[in-house]
Amino acid sequence: MTDRAVARGAGLRTVVAVFLGVAVLVIGGVWLGDATNRASVVNKAPKTAAAQRTGAGQESQVELEGSEARELPGVRDCGVGEPVLEPTIITLDCNNSGRVASGIHWEAYAADGAAGSGVVQVSTNAAGAAAGKSFPVRLRLYGPKEVDGSVAFTALEVRYVGATPAGESREVLPIA
Repeated sequence: MTDRAVARGAGLRTVVAVFLGVAVLVIGGVWLGDATNRASVVNKAPKTAAAQRTGAGQESQVELEGSEARELPGVRDCGVGEPVLEPTIITLDCNNSGRVASGIHWEAYAADGAAGSGVVQVSTNAAGAAAGKSFPVRLRLYGPKEVDGSVAFTALEVRYVGATPAGESREVLPIA
């Protein structure tokens, strides 16, 4: 008999190793491909007043008649920090953060007042309110005053459109 080289097929270990290598590459590619989706979700999430403060494109001066510049009032979340111009979130219950106005879109924002709409979200911490629900609202800021060296609105009127969390269709909250 002659010595011949016998061709051996790929062993089980080799097949499993190749399969695992390909699976790792595919899963890693999918995970990295979704990274942009995860980043956009984070960018769209509601931000705190501190994060809103760094928003780009917000002007802090408005031209009035006679070319006299006057500072636009902002909103101090729970009466602390620097006022934020055109905030998209305002905490309504500062004791327990049980109610938060979010998704706020301002139709008008001026030195004497602002008007907009949004949603009041009620968490399970809000005593006596329908917990875990959202309620559409109309918002009005007014009463601008100098507070701690900055001009800020001092009052917020919340008008519920339709259902309300605690039975009141209108409430006025001090926010300075």
